[in-house]
Amino acid sequence: MDAAKPLIGLLDEPGAYRDALADTIARDGLAVFAAERLEDLPADTVLVVAHAQAIPSLEWASLTERLPTVVVSDSRLDADLLTAVDVGLVDYVVEPMRHGQLLRRMIRKAIELRQLEDERNHDRERLAQLNMHLEELNESLETHLALLRLDQQAGGHIQRKLLPPHPQTIGGVSCDYWLIPSLYLSGDFLDFQRFDERYTLFYFADVSGHGASSAFVTVLLKYLFNRWLGEWDAKQPEELPTRWLAALNRELLDTGIGKHATLFVGVIDQQLHELHYSLGAQLPKPLLVADGKVVELPGEGMPVGLFPNVEYPRLTYRLPSNFRLWLCSDGILECLPGDTLDMRLRELERRVLNCTTLERLRDSLMLDIPPDIDAEGDGGGQELPDDLTIMMLSGFGNDHE
Repeated sequence: MDAAKPLIGLLDEPGAYRDALADTIARDGLAVFAAERLEDLPADTVLVVAHAQAIPSLEWASLTERLPTVVVSDSRLDADLLTAVDVGLVDYVVEPMRHGQLLRRMIRKAIELRQLEDERNHDRERLAQLNMHLEELNESLETHLALLRLDQQAGGHIQRKLLPPHPQTIGGVSCDYWLIPSLYLSGDFLDFQRFDERYTLFYFADVSGHGASSAFVTVLLKYLFNRWLGEWDAKQPEELPTRWLAALNRELLDTGIGKHATLFVGVIDQQLHELHYSLGAQLPKPLLVADGKVVELPGEGMPVGLFPNVEYPRLTYRLPSNFRLWLCSDGILECLPGDTLDMRLRELERRVLNCTTLERLRDSLMLDIPPDIDAEGDGGGQELPDDLTIMMLSGFGNDHE
């Protein structure tokens, strides 16, 4: 089906001249409707061809506001033509009968330009509507982000409430730590508890990833370790860490959440000055400082929550009278200089050897984070590449500087 022809309105007094002009316009497939007044033209008129003498001087402006207009005149000196030009009309043809082809081209060009202008106006309207919609979406997103931020901050506050008080001393062994999440919630977690007058238990965990899902696992750790601690009969302390890691490995696999962790679990025998422990791929490895030397605690172990039926090592280490035991999550490696992992581990050894307090090691990292951020309830607007936690145990007669 052919597209409808554009309808051209012709405004002129009735007569042979108007009829001839209508025929001239219609030769290239344009539809023409002749009338004496603008009000008589059909609503679907797309353009007006007006004789300069057919429109009163005061009506030119209102005509051009409604429709694209081409003016025709028999003389370039026609006073009415000059009036039309004065109000802004620039499309006109003198002696249209002689220049019919030019007139038709001007008509089609004017229609094209009007269509382009209509499309631009339509695009501007759509863009304005889109911008308004985007502003509404952005406002909604900001609201949801604010709610999420408050929720994360509340979750971080609850998570920190599950941590042990610090610093604290139990049976001659002191514990202090510094935990800073990469944003609000942390995948790092630790605990330090008295069992009885002889035994103190602690663990240090780094759950894979960070954020809400990893933080949920730390809550599970807290629950499980408290449950297992309540079931322990204080017999075979050397067996406890390896049993706990094996049980936790089964629990994480059974949940099917796809999370694993590196862990260090220790039992301190305050009577015999012995540390019974087991490792689950802890990196960096625990560092013991005594007598001016730093050593890695021996032992290896698989990550917890990755593979079934894993056996974890049962290890015992005789603790010196004065010692400092440092445990760090792998987030500390992001804060140390060095092009390789080995260089960063050696740098960590150097720093723990020279730092007699947790504050000194923390300050040596030169992070732009308030030192008491773990007591403030959020990450202070700082976003680290990974969660960062440092835990230091010292005893039995170690003097803090």
